[in-house]
Amino acid sequence: MNSSVPVAPGVSPKVFFRTLVLSDLHLGTKDAQARELLEVLRGVKCEKLILNGDIIDLWSLQRKNYWSPAHTAVVRRIMKMAEKDGTKVIYLRGNHDDFIRRLIPITFDRIELAEEHVHTDLHGRRYLCIHGDAFDTVTAKMRWLAVLGDVSYQILLDVNRVYNRWRAWRGKEYFSLSQAIKGKVKSAVNFISSFEEHLQTLASRRGCDGVICGHIHKAEDRMMGQVRYLNSGDWVESLTAIVEETDGQIRVVDHVELRRRIAAQRAQFEASQTAEVLNLRANPEPVVA
Repeated sequence: MNSSVPVAPGVSPKVFFRTLVLSDLHLGTKDAQARELLEVLRGVKCEKLILNGDIIDLWSLQRKNYWSPAHTAVVRRIMKMAEKDGTKVIYLRGNHDDFIRRLIPITFDRIELAEEHVHTDLHGRRYLCIHGDAFDTVTAKMRWLAVLGDVSYQILLDVNRVYNRWRAWRGKEYFSLSQAIKGKVKSAVNFISSFEEHLQTLASRRGCDGVICGHIHKAEDRMMGQVRYLNSGDWVESLTAIVEETDGQIRVVDHVELRRRIAAQRAQFEASQTAEVLNLRANPEPVVA
């Protein structure tokens, strides 16, 4: 696109959010949906980006040493958002990227590393942002068992990948085996329920109106008593995020909606540029003698 073409005032090629929350990207694994995430990050702009844990999967990197150019591109895009767009980036520690524990709390210009963060929305409501692994007994106290569980999850994802290729060949939609197991196995259901209750209690004790977490890869938005519980899901299977809109509304969105909004915003931007060019051609500026 010609850089000399004037940009219509008030029109941006990117979708704007006051706040964007992402968690469980698991960069460093084959199942990280880095290309899809990069497409979204290139199409949005936000005042604050909260990376709510498990962004870089050190556990997997130590086992398989997998890292693709798309993973590098995601990291570079996040850095560019902080440097060029003026985005405040809050990187919260997760269990898979707990290597940053030795650095926190520390701030590098617009990038802050922390254990937790209290976000205040446009209307003054306070949300406790925390990854949530501290309320997972297995992760917190039995690391060897957590690593074993992670290996099992990776195997399940491998099986899921093959299974969904077969479904795609038959013209069927994607199906998540792990999400189905979480929803039907009693122990998994009980664990998730306990996890949510612990975080609700913590947010209440901190005097917050809500809690925003990750860790269990299950996107959620509901009231638990007087506390609003939000989980941003993941970018392995669900491809979901939490956004705060310009009017202060906070909600869970998925990849499909984000792509649709980005495409619509770009179309509006291009239409505005075309209209501006046509207007200039129809009403050229008078030549000064």
